[in-house]
Amino acid sequence: MRIKLYQVDAFTDTIFHGNPAAVCILDDWLDEPLMQHIAMENNLSETAFSVQKDNHFHIRWFTPETEVTLCGHATLATAHVLFSHYHYPKKEIIFKSRHSGILKVRKEADFLTLDFPADTIKKATPPLGLIKAIGKKPVEVWKGKTDYLLVYETETDIRTISPDYHLLSQVKVRGTIITAPGDTVDFVSRFFAPQVGINEDPVTGSAHTTLVPYWAKKLNKNKLSARQLSKRQGLLNCRLETNRVCISGKAKTYFKGEIINLS
Repeated sequence: MRIKLYQVDAFTDTIFHGNPAAVCILDDWLDEPLMQHIAMENNLSETAFSVQKDNHFHIRWFTPETEVTLCGHATLATAHVLFSHYHYPKKEIIFKSRHSGILKVRKEADFLTLDFPADTIKKATPPLGLIKAIGKKPVEVWKGKTDYLLVYETETDIRTISPDYHLLSQVKVRGTIITAPGDTVDFVSRFFAPQVGINEDPVTGSAHTTLVPYWAKKLNKNKLSARQLSKRQGLLNCRLETNRVCISGKAKTYFKGEIINLS
């Protein structure tokens, strides 16, 4: 059995920037351990697997260590593969996730726009060890469905934070988002998730389902520009629509090939 494999840089129009994801479009689902092995072998923050069913696509995402419930950049990458390499004829792709429900990606000129459920956030007390692991006290702490959101005063705070990943991996949380007002965009962020095998994710679509509701209320505006300040960086145009978050970006194929030995 041979499986086509694509690697796509998401949330960028330039190779070696944005967030790389692997994508496998399947006729039928592989066994879960095999998908996990493929993700581990790819050694990217996420590998997406998708199977078409009638007029929609089921989708699952795996880090090198575990399956995750939602991944924005790998969904964007999967849509890019379907539009660019499988010549999907419609302007909108409907994905179904068993954990996150209906996810949509629209083709809008040169951009792809994710349409995801908005996260529900509330003020929270940080779990034991989180602030020590991050290394700087925030001005606010919020909690979404799976991740903590730490708010700081300036973009410089976000750029200069250097977490202790060993300590952070021991904190009982899937991921940690840090954020502040941006110097040239509405807000900036970074995302850390050593608990699932990703010390720092380059550009995190799912984190923006948490960030956008927060900043939309804080800045009293529904259209927001965002930059994720990883080494690879990524620029996102975001919009809050009631209980949905729309996140627009571009994507670029790095390579396509085949997995030729699955024994």
